[in-house]
Formats: sequence, C-alpha cells, structure tokens
Amino acid sequence: MPLHALNDEHLDHDLATIRIKNLRLRTYIGIKDDEIQNRQDVIVNAVIRYRAARAVQFNRIDQALNYRTITKHVIAHIEEHRFQLLERMTREVLDIIMSYEQVLTAQVEIDKPHALRFADSVSITLSDSRQENG
Repeated sequence: MPLHALNDEHLDHDLATIRIKNLRLRTYIGIKDDEIQNRQDVIVNAVIRYRAARAVQFNRIDQALNYRTITKHVIAHIEEHRFQLLERMTREVLDIIMSYEQVLTAQVEIDKPHALRFADSVSITLSDSRQENG
C-alpha cells in the first residue's frame, strides 16, 4: 500500500523524496509469551524529504542525504531492541530518521504481518516535520 503521494500544490523542484519500500526485518514485538520469546517479521516503509539542490549540483554523496546510512541505523535499532507496541517501534524509527539534520519531513509505516486473524497485517503510520532554517 503506497504512502501519501504529493499533489500538485506540493511540487517543489528542490525537494527530493526518498522512499524506503518494504524493508523486511525480524525483531521481538508484542506482549504475548510467544511474541516475547520469538522474533517476528515487520515491514518498514518510509518517505523522507530533504533539500537536494546541492546533491544535484555537485553530484557528490557528501552533499546528499545518505539513505543507506539511515537504513543501516534503522535496521540495527529494530533488530537489537525489543518492543511491546508497534506504536513505540514506529516512533523510534521516525525519531532516528528525523535525527538527520537534512530531513525536513518523514513518514514511517511499520506493518506487523499476520497480527490479526483474517488480515494480511496491521500497521501504524506516524509522521514528523521540522521548520526549515532561512
């Protein structure tokens, strides 16, 4: 399921959108005994926006927001921690992404497959933004 798309009123030629799609990880998530004792699958999707003019102009990674670095940070956090609630995990991932100064806005959706009988998954979506300087 796609996250919110930008409409024409939000077009900004300098604003880059990074989409991390279906990052599949295993972690401890839940409150039941079997969830506490066994890792489960989670699927992370994120939309990250930042000013990319310098990256475009100079074509250098040090001028871009490095999505690989962010993704590695998210992977390590999810795999190394235990969570009772999907809401808490989602907030912590969003906080990691927002800790990168270049990020202007971010939206994170985390799915817990097969959390409910008869449903493919349950997900939580949270977003955050910061004011631009200047």
